[in-house]
Amino acid sequence: MTVLAAIVYFMAKREQEQLDQLYRSHMNQLSYQVEQSGRATFLQMPIGIIIYNDDFDIKWANPYMETLCKEENLIGQSLHIFGESLIHKINEKEMETMLTIDPYEVHVKIASDGQTLYFFDRTEEKALERRYDDGLLVLANIYLDNYEEISRNMDDSLKSRLNSLITETLNRWAAKHKFYIKRTSQERFIAVLTKKGLHALEETNFDILDEIREVRAEEGQQNPITISIGVGTGHMLIPELARLAQSSLDLALGRGGDQVAVRDESGKVRFYGGKTNPMEKRTRVRARVISHALKDLVEQSDNVIIMGHKSPDMDSLGATIGVLNIAQSNGVPGYIVYDENDVTTGIEKVVDEVKKEENLWKFFIGPEEAEAICTDKSLVIVVDTHRPSLTAHEKLLRMAHYIVVIDHHRRGEEFVDQPTLVYMEPYASSTAELVTELIEYQPKKKKLTALEATAMLAGIIVDTKSFALRTGSRTFDAASYLRSKGADPVLIQRFLKEDLATLRKRNELIEKATVIHDTIAISKADAEKTYGQIVIAQAADTLLTVDSVTASFVIARINEDTIAVSARSLGDVNVQLVMEAMEGGGHLTNAATQIEGMSIDEVEEKLLAVINDHMEGRT
Repeated sequence: MTVLAAIVYFMAKREQEQLDQLYRSHMNQLSYQVEQSGRATFLQMPIGIIIYNDDFDIKWANPYMETLCKEENLIGQSLHIFGESLIHKINEKEMETMLTIDPYEVHVKIASDGQTLYFFDRTEEKALERRYDDGLLVLANIYLDNYEEISRNMDDSLKSRLNSLITETLNRWAAKHKFYIKRTSQERFIAVLTKKGLHALEETNFDILDEIREVRAEEGQQNPITISIGVGTGHMLIPELARLAQSSLDLALGRGGDQVAVRDESGKVRFYGGKTNPMEKRTRVRARVISHALKDLVEQSDNVIIMGHKSPDMDSLGATIGVLNIAQSNGVPGYIVYDENDVTTGIEKVVDEVKKEENLWKFFIGPEEAEAICTDKSLVIVVDTHRPSLTAHEKLLRMAHYIVVIDHHRRGEEFVDQPTLVYMEPYASSTAELVTELIEYQPKKKKLTALEATAMLAGIIVDTKSFALRTGSRTFDAASYLRSKGADPVLIQRFLKEDLATLRKRNELIEKATVIHDTIAISKADAEKTYGQIVIAQAADTLLTVDSVTASFVIARINEDTIAVSARSLGDVNVQLVMEAMEGGGHLTNAATQIEGMSIDEVEEKLLAVINDHMEGRT
C-alpha cells in the first residue's frame, strides 16, 4: 500500500513539473512577443520622444521625432534648435507648451523629472481652429459723422449725388474685401463680415476713412465728409455682437469721429484713424437739453460733490467753480473736492484769490470730508476728465449712486462706470466752455461773481492758448458771456504770470530740443532733475512756436518714480494717437502721458519708436 502511494505521488509530481515547464515556456514566448510588439510600437508610434541631459543636449530620440524634424540624427544636438522658449518652459517647471516645427504645429508635454519630452502633431487641429476663428461673424456699424451739417444747405440734386458717391465708395470697398454692406438710413450703414476679413481691413489701417474724405458732391465743397465705424468681434451671440458694435461706435464718436473702434469680448479696443481735427457739430439744442437734465438731477440730490482731475489746472478749477454755481442756482448744497497736497503752481494764484472770498472758499472741502458727506442721494459731478484713475478722489465714484461726467477730451478706453449723465464734447475748447453754456441755459440763475467768471474765462484762455488753438465760434460766445458777468482779463494776466525760476526751468527744457523728421521737436531733460507738469507742458507749447515745427514732445521726470511726456501739435501729427500708444491720451493737438518703472532714456527710445511707426502709417 505504501509502495502504491509512493508511485502515485511521484507520477503526480512529475506531471506537475511538466505542466510548470510548459507554462514557463508559454510565458517566456508571450513575454518575448509582447516585448517585441512594445518595442515596435514605441519606435513606430506617431509620437515624438526626446530624452535630454542636464545641459539640454539630446541623448536619445525615437525615429518619429527625426521624421518630424527632418533630421537624420538628433542625438547630441541641443534643445536650442527648438528655440529658447522651450528651455525657458522646462526651467519654469511648466507641464506643456506649443512649438512650431515648420511646417508642423506641435504640442509638447514636458516630463522634467525624467528629462523627457513628448511631441504630438496638432497641425490639422490648429488649422481647423484657425478656419473656425477666421469664419467668426463680425458686425460693424458705420456712421456718417457730419452728413447733416454738410448736406443741410444742398439742393436735392447735389444731396442725391453725395449719397450716391458715398454709397458707391462703400460698396466698392465691401466688394474689394468680400463682405456685405447695407445702408439703413441716410447717415448709417451696417456691415457683416468675418474675422479674417476684419484682419484684412486692419492691415490696411481702414484706408476707407481716407477714401471717404475725398468724396465731393461739388467742386466747391470745402468740408470733407467723414465716417466713424464701430466693430464688434468675438465668440458671442449676434445680439451681443450688435451691442458691442454700437458701444464701439459710441466710443469712436466720443473721441471726435473720423475713426474706427474695434472691440472684442474681452473689452479691449483697437483704434484706427482719428488723424483729422473734427469739425464742430455740437448744437445749442443739446446744450439746453443737458442743462435741463442736469438741473433735474441736482434738484433730486441731497448735495452735489464736484471734482476735477488730479493736479488740477486752470480749466479743471474753473469748471468746478462753474458747476458749483449750477448747484447753488437750484438751491442744493454744492462742494468742490480740493486736496491741498495736490496743487500745481498754475492755479496757486487763483486759489489765493478764492481764499479771500469767504462765500466761495467755504465750499472747498478735502477728500475725507467729501467721503463723510456722501450719501445714497449725493450727486458726484466729474469735470475735465472721464478716467476714474485721474479723478481727484476715485473712491467717491465707488460710493456714489449718481454720477455726471462733463468733459471735452476725446473718450478713451477707461471710463467712469455707469454714469447717470454724460456730456462729452471733444469739439469744445475746454470744459469751462461747456459749463458756461450749461449755466446760460439754467432756468434759475445765481449771479456769477466776478471771480467765478474770471476763473472760468482763465480756463478757456489757458486751454486755447489765448484763443489760438481749438477755438470755435461757441468759444468766443462763452468768453463774451463770462466777460459780461465781470470776468477780468487783467486779473487773468496776473494769474498767468510766472516767476523767474519757472521761466529758467522751461528754458532749460527748450535748450535741449532736437528736431527729427524735419518738423518734430523732442526735448529730453537731464535724468537727475525734476520739473513740474505745468513747466513741461509750457515747454512743449513754446517749442510749437518754432519755425517749421509742427509737433513737439517734452520728456522730463516729475518725481523720483514718474516720467512725464507732454505732446503738442498744430494738427499735422495726431499726438493723441502717439500718447495712447504710450498709455496716455488727450486731443489730436494736445496730449500727454506719465510712465513709471522706466528710465528717461528708455522713455525716449519708446517715444521715438512710436513716432516712427506713426509717421510711417502703422498707428
